Amino acid sequence: MDVDPADAAAVERARAALERVAERLAAAGARDEALAEHVEPKPVLGIRRRPTMRSLGRAWRLGALLVARDGAVWQTGISTRVAEPGRPQFHSASVEQRRAYRAAALQGGFPLGETVNHAIAPIPIDASLIDGDRALVVRGGEALVRWGTDAPVPLERYLDDLADLLLHPPEGAGG
Repeated sequence: MDVDPADAAAVERARAALERVAERLAAAGARDEALAEHVEPKPVLGIRRRPTMRSLGRAWRLGALLVARDGAVWQTGISTRVAEPGRPQFHSASVEQRRAYRAAALQGGFPLGETVNHAIAPIPIDASLIDGDRALVVRGGEALVRWGTDAPVPLERYLDDLADLLLHPPEGAGG
């Protein structure tokens, strides 16, 4: 596959922008969050074992992206605040699923109050970004972020805006 030089340059600019925002957030001591993989252990001697979450490291949540200290990036998935899961109450399926995620996070050793991001997808910073279908894409020589139904925005502006919000949350915002 021939790669347009403008698109290749956009991929490299995206890599540099992600590394810069990670350096900025690290230097400022910005609050990061846990990354995890939800694991359903195989039964042992036919006995089911409780699901758990395995740590994959930490990252800063910047909207649709999770950015690690080294500039690696993931597409967001499910966010769980670790709390005592309580007993099953046979409420809606979604309530019970959230309870199960809290239990798995505790089983994985995450502390109470921690935010754990799971069901996340790594986004390689390479030619696969070009005309890709992830939250981070390269089109027409520019790196763009898609978040929700809004039109894609330039990556550097997106990172700057969301890093500023993380570092300087609006009055009254929890954190």
